[in-house]
Amino acid sequence: MDQQNDIACTAFCGDHRIACGDLRQVALTAKAASERDRPQPVFIWENATGRLIDIDLSGTEADVLARVIDRQSRQKTQGDGANEAHGEKQRGPGRPKLGVVGREVTLLPRHWDWLRSQPGGASVALRKLVEQARLANVDKDRASRSQQAAYAFLSFMCGDRPGFEEASRALFRGERGDFEALIAGWPTDNRDFAKSLAAPGFQEDSDGGQ
Repeated sequence: MDQQNDIACTAFCGDHRIACGDLRQVALTAKAASERDRPQPVFIWENATGRLIDIDLSGTEADVLARVIDRQSRQKTQGDGANEAHGEKQRGPGRPKLGVVGREVTLLPRHWDWLRSQPGGASVALRKLVEQARLANVDKDRASRSQQAAYAFLSFMCGDRPGFEEASRALFRGERGDFEALIAGWPTDNRDFAKSLAAPGFQEDSDGGQ
């Protein structure tokens, strides 16, 4: 089987982490746990985003794998379809395949005047501006993604734990010490997974303290 589209994820049975790896392997472990450890709830989380992955674990192992593969196929098809809809449709005869996507941009007349005056025209100037902004904000964007991922997991699994609100505020303020102190008494696996999700958001702070 082609595992190119597998995503890294983590499964929990109750408050205990039971598997970490690609979705196909983790789903099978989660299935076994759901049958062995009832009535403990079993959840699968995407490592990169902290989002809950909804996989039907009923039936045989082959049934579960078929659902995972179907999910991955649908996601790939949706991604490819979006690229074709916005890319192929915009490409003229003989235009090379550059991977660019054509979409509508609304600007004021003075913005268009400035863009047209730039070397290479409006499209080249816009791509340069976006790339510069992307690179300038890469650390900030990484921190924001990690904070959102950690919060998504914690709000579902630990929303009723003592200190949750304070820990959330510390997370979004980027205060590693306060965040880790506030969740120190929570179940070990929940705490450690949340810390791993939140870590990229604290990277700048940790680098500065070395």
